[in-house]
Amino acid sequence: MNAGLLALFLAAFLSAAMAIACRIALKTKQSGKIDAIWTFATGAALIAAALAPSASAQTARQILVAAIALVWCLRLGTYMWRRAASGPDDPRYAALKREWGAAAPSKLFWFLQAQAACALPLALAAWLAGHATRPPLDARDLFGAAIFAIAIAGESAADAQMAAFRANPENRGRICDKGLWAWSRHPNYFFEWLGWLAYPAVALQVDDWRGWLAFGAPALMYWLLVHVSGVPPLEQELQRSRPDAFNRYKARVNAFWPAPPRSAA
Repeated sequence: MNAGLLALFLAAFLSAAMAIACRIALKTKQSGKIDAIWTFATGAALIAAALAPSASAQTARQILVAAIALVWCLRLGTYMWRRAASGPDDPRYAALKREWGAAAPSKLFWFLQAQAACALPLALAAWLAGHATRPPLDARDLFGAAIFAIAIAGESAADAQMAAFRANPENRGRICDKGLWAWSRHPNYFFEWLGWLAYPAVALQVDDWRGWLAFGAPALMYWLLVHVSGVPPLEQELQRSRPDAFNRYKARVNAFWPAPPRSAA
């Protein structure tokens, strides 16, 4: 399958997956499942892109990139599916549906189709990494794997800390500011973004400029997480529901980049 046919196949697959996600979210009233389905579908697209046949690709590198994508989508997708199935409607999507009113079903459908389109540059990064033509496996591959390992460990730790905080009834109405959450208001998003740097780390080659295109994946994820569907709607909800506590938290802790907490004064 050439690159053009692969891109068309992945576009159709991702579009269908997000159409199914829209139907499930509207039927179950559990909008959090949308993100889980997007993660599973995107992970499948990354794996397909990494493993696509090529005369110049190195099989060991393709397997490494596919393994990175598989671990990412299984961990994050399973976590989000379980959280959505056991909790209330995702506040981000709930706010959008309130804003859209009677047009919510159709607007949600097209909103999710835009999410499907956003997965294509991520699949391109996996293709570029999996099809880097230098001999396998070298220091750049190991560096990419190390970046991913740090990212997955950090994001897992942040998710576990938040789950433990929410499970304690004494924390009802409070904002988690312990562990990694004392260094960043969204450490899970930071480590999620960090993991996407693994693909350009593997893809970069001195003799092939196309490897630089893999930086589109972390650039896109940074924009989505920090400016679109990640930080802004969550912080708007915290500002609405717990304004005093959230203002104190904002004064001490960075929104995205981890750093020591500032003095309460």
